[in-house]
Amino acid sequence: MFGKSAGKPMSDAKEPTEPKTMPGLPPGYDGVKVAKGLLRSIRAGALGSLSREGGFPFATLVNVATDLDGWPILLMSGLSAHTKNLTADTRASILLSEGGKGDPLAHPRLTVVGQARKTVDPELRARLRRRFLARHPKSELYVDFPDFSFWKLEISSAHLNGGFARAADFDGPTMTTDLTDAAELIAIEESAIEHMNADHADAVRLYATRLAGEKEGRWRATGVDPEGMDLACGDSTCRIAFDHRIRTGAELRKILAELGKKARETA
Repeated sequence: MFGKSAGKPMSDAKEPTEPKTMPGLPPGYDGVKVAKGLLRSIRAGALGSLSREGGFPFATLVNVATDLDGWPILLMSGLSAHTKNLTADTRASILLSEGGKGDPLAHPRLTVVGQARKTVDPELRARLRRRFLARHPKSELYVDFPDFSFWKLEISSAHLNGGFARAADFDGPTMTTDLTDAAELIAIEESAIEHMNADHADAVRLYATRLAGEKEGRWRATGVDPEGMDLACGDSTCRIAFDHRIRTGAELRKILAELGKKARETA
């Protein structure tokens, strides 16, 4: 389905663990899951850099995607003020807000803080390009202009505000998806996504509509990693989180089949 397995699948999947209760979060509220959901699904955010003139906070609007490890991907022009700021000082933050009707402050939002690094490695750039365009297909109009480059925000910390009485701080490792022993999954990700969209479009639609509660539409997979799958339909996005970490093609096939069965049984 996604290519041959390069290693022996794990024999026993780990049982799901109970969400950790973080300071500032009510019991039963999985703040890490909410934070990672925002990180993986919000398409645009406010980028905070430090102005070269006086060092004042400088906020701009940018499109955002994520790499396999969950770190934000940015496509930026060298002519932009924020790119010039980050070239001089790599410290940055990105505010990702769910938004919605009513009071904007009643909806979950996440601020991630870290170091913004320009990507120069050709292999990594190719992957970032593919994942970014899967989330922002219209960016293909200018992605290869000479002055444009990809940057990743290496997350050092994050702050979640999930609404009234739902706030918590997380460190970088908590927000980062562990890629240890996931080389096979990384290698087959592109072919797996192509296969799902070409041959299992109905299953992808059911993931979005029945498991994530999204509206009907032409949903497509845009990325997969050890913790879940990202989906998009026009300007709408959602995240299907796996109940355990995966690292091989065999494990991916199994968990997607289980999700498909669950989706079809869900009214």
